[in-house]
Amino acid sequence: MTTETVEYIRYRIPEDRSAEFLSAYTHASAKLAAAPQCVDYELARCEEDFEHYVLRITWTSTEDHLEGFRKSELFPDFLADIRPYIENIEEMRHYKPTAVRGRGAAVPTLFAWAGGAEAFSRLTTVFYEKVLADDLLAPVFEGLAPEHAEHVALWLTEVFGGPPAYSETQGGHGHMVAKHMGRGITEPQRRRWVNLIQDAADEAGLPTDAEFRSAFLAYVEWGTRLAVHFSGPDAKPPAEQPVPVWSWGAAPPYRG
Repeated sequence: MTTETVEYIRYRIPEDRSAEFLSAYTHASAKLAAAPQCVDYELARCEEDFEHYVLRITWTSTEDHLEGFRKSELFPDFLADIRPYIENIEEMRHYKPTAVRGRGAAVPTLFAWAGGAEAFSRLTTVFYEKVLADDLLAPVFEGLAPEHAEHVALWLTEVFGGPPAYSETQGGHGHMVAKHMGRGITEPQRRRWVNLIQDAADEAGLPTDAEFRSAFLAYVEWGTRLAVHFSGPDAKPPAEQPVPVWSWGAAPPYRG
């Protein structure tokens, strides 16, 4: 479960002070941007009543906000910028996200854009044909189970926003990581894996637009570098985690 917390600060600012309020927060936001405890922030203005504003700040944790940012050298300047508006605060609280979350259909998932489950099934079929014929990778996959390609297709399906069939039938991220423990994967083998899956994506007819392929390759790079890490002699299994869900943007840095 993530330790991130979301702070909401609700303001009621008279319209004749709105310009100075926005100017003050534009200046103050530089301190948030520089704070290692701050994940992101956004100030929104109510459409129905222009006097109402909501500032949303995602912190790495409540403790990091209260004991880290508020005791840092950035906070005095931040406070000086917003001090004139403290009396206008109607609510200032921390909230934890719940499991009720998701995305709407305005932007298609990478899974849907790729062509659904069939596309990932084609991809892994082509890919493992290449792997087993490759002199560098074939030894890594010696004794490959017949259902391996199907399981990887389920994994990729879930990673790219499709149904959670891998989680339901195999397990979460820890289950996938366990498959790599102690295998001693080398950087040349990782690089070959990356190259072959890109070739397989071409042959399997996955979309070739720049946006999809950059997101696809970003996950492949992230996943294979983790595989190398967890296959090393000193690697420790991570805490149980859900399957990562990739999107069109970048993922945050991995923290074990």
